Amino acid sequence: MRFVIQRVKQAEVVVEDRCIGKINHGFLVLIGINNEDNRQIADKMVKKLIGLRIFEDENGKTNLDLKSVNGELLLVSQFTLYADCKKGNRPSFIRAGEPQMAQELYQYIIELCKQEIDVVETGSFGADMKVSLLNDGPFTVILDSDEIM
Repeated sequence: MRFVIQRVKQAEVVVEDRCIGKINHGFLVLIGINNEDNRQIADKMVKKLIGLRIFEDENGKTNLDLKSVNGELLLVSQFTLYADCKKGNRPSFIRAGEPQMAQELYQYIIELCKQEIDVVETGSFGADMKVSLLNDGPFTVILDSDEIM
């Protein structure tokens, strides 16, 4: 599982010219799920996400987590995080999770986050989405379950 976490001032997702998810100060999280992922991995990834201390405290140190700053979440499924570009110029997505399994795990991640964070917005699984953001910093962190487990 991969999370690309962007600290944002604001972010939104538009599908068919309609805004379906919008946040202010918080994290835009692009979520990639592969075929080996499961709920136990999701539990650890969400715990790490929620506890990630990348907001500045009163001394300008990145020492505060999402809850400490009343941050919001925008969670967007993105299978292309498992693009394999080793051969040729056309990426392979064979490692991306099978759609039904990935969608169920994506929904599980959303529910876990809603238990911890007051404002959780989402994209639309499998839709053609337009994502816009105002990156704060910019500050972007990649969490990969292969590296934190």
